[in-house]
Amino acid sequence: MHIIIFLIIGLLAGWLAGKIMKGKGFGLVGNLIIGVIGALLGGFLFRLLGISTAGLLGSIFMAVIGAIVLLYLIGLVKK
Repeated sequence: MHIIIFLIIGLLAGWLAGKIMKGKGFGLVGNLIIGVIGALLGGFLFRLLGISTAGLLGSIFMAVIGAIVLLYLIGLVKK
């Protein structure tokens, strides 16, 4: 059950990151995949910085930040 919640959070994060990073998206499906990968990246970055989040909203926030960072990095490489 936890993997399903993780995937839903990642999908939501990718969609939100695509909306926030206008012009940096990869379409709906691409942003959703970015969100799942970004959720992993966000968790890694937050642990690295010693930041903890609690609850569903904290997890979504962390995943959105990770997805935004990932979209930014992909944008740099794409240029």
